[in-house]
Amino acid sequence: MTLHLPILILLVLFSGALFIPILSKLGTRTPWIIAVASSLLAFCLCLFLLFEVLEVGVIHYALGGWAPPIGIELVADRLSVFVSLVILGVSTLVLAHSRPSVERDNGENQVGYYTTALLAVGGFVGIISTGDLFNLYVFLEISSLASYALIGSSGKRSAVAAFRYLILGTIGASFYLLGLGFVFINTGSLNMADVAAILSEQGLDPVILIGAVLMVIGMGLKMALLPLHLWLPDAYTFAPAASSSLIAPIGTKVAAYVLIRLILGVFPTEMLTAELPLLDILGVLGAAGIIWGSVMAIPQRNIKRMLAYSSVAQIGYIALGIGLGTTFGLIGAVLHILNHACMKACLFLVSSNLETRGKGVEIEGLDASMRRDMPWSSAAFAVAAISMIGLPPTAGFFSKWYLLLGSFQEDRFIFVGVILISSLLNAVYFFRILERMYLGNPGPKGEVTASSGASGFLLVFSPVVLGLGLVLLGLGNAFIVTHLLNPMMPIAP
Repeated sequence: MTLHLPILILLVLFSGALFIPILSKLGTRTPWIIAVASSLLAFCLCLFLLFEVLEVGVIHYALGGWAPPIGIELVADRLSVFVSLVILGVSTLVLAHSRPSVERDNGENQVGYYTTALLAVGGFVGIISTGDLFNLYVFLEISSLASYALIGSSGKRSAVAAFRYLILGTIGASFYLLGLGFVFINTGSLNMADVAAILSEQGLDPVILIGAVLMVIGMGLKMALLPLHLWLPDAYTFAPAASSSLIAPIGTKVAAYVLIRLILGVFPTEMLTAELPLLDILGVLGAAGIIWGSVMAIPQRNIKRMLAYSSVAQIGYIALGIGLGTTFGLIGAVLHILNHACMKACLFLVSSNLETRGKGVEIEGLDASMRRDMPWSSAAFAVAAISMIGLPPTAGFFSKWYLLLGSFQEDRFIFVGVILISSLLNAVYFFRILERMYLGNPGPKGEVTASSGASGFLLVFSPVVLGLGLVLLGLGNAFIVTHLLNPMMPIAP
């Protein structure tokens, strides 16, 4: 069974998507139960796979028994399994939380929603686990099509936002596929490890360089890296609460993972940087995105839109770490993938709770009644906001700390200033909410859409777990860095 774990994880997710329509007649909650169970089982299998990788090293799984480079393989190493665990852990908590909001938005017709959600998660995990460049594109299309449907399932504005995302996402995927064609023409292979070995021997000619640039641009658009981020604010703002809670924490992080694989694993880094300043460009765009996203988040009046622009800034941190190309920079980037996924999931789940409880997501409408009526959600939001600002001992502080170390190591003092300034800007737009929640006087107790029993438990369970997780990840960051992240540097395919 151990040898088959890489494919079993994907089979669990896609089988769950298959069985939801078949078993949906058993009850209105059946789609939700299958979705949560499938994601949870996949997470447990992935955790077991991590222990195997730590013990025996990289695991290669040849699909159908066809050895690479002819056949397609799945690769389980420390980086891929680590990111897969992040994706599956967050998706399990989000799906567990989603039933009240999906029932509100979709009524009893939940089959399509949960089927699509599992397809999206399966596509994301497939992107991370594949060792084949074209198979990565296939999983990219699966996850993208599912994401478009999830985002556009809540009326006219969400449909328009999803259509814009579809157009720009298709352009990004086309750039990646075109670049892949250039690479295949010159190497005759699609296997990541094989392509890396061939390029190390023959070098990078202009055709390969064009292919690399096209693939990086395509992933930059999927990652919403400035200035390729135009699809993101509307998509996160107008998507249903459950969809934004699922897509926002993990969708762009998968594209960031692909960038790490391409630049630091497939294309020989020294050769690539000698010919093209890709890492420098990524670092500059990341720094610009940090400032732009933070500034644009300040005047927003809608919490979801504020969080959307905040995501542009947080993606910039990851790009900045990749652009540094140092051990500290890469540790900061990968650690921020984990931290931001947890932080943003917690914040979007609390915004979903506000909608479910009938309070709305307009910042001006918030007051201390949120603290009174939703104490656990308010506490989780406060912890996630503090982590986003980067205050110790929360997780957000430590990923920024490693980015600062990487910037000092490379004498990029402008990046140091960007990180410090952005933390102050983060404090501006988060503290205005925290001030309303904790320093103001609650208004008269009015009508709220109450949720009790199982639904009430679901509303607070996932945000509280994520909030506590942010503190524990901060306190345990040394263990994560020492035993998981340090051994995977420098990153190899």
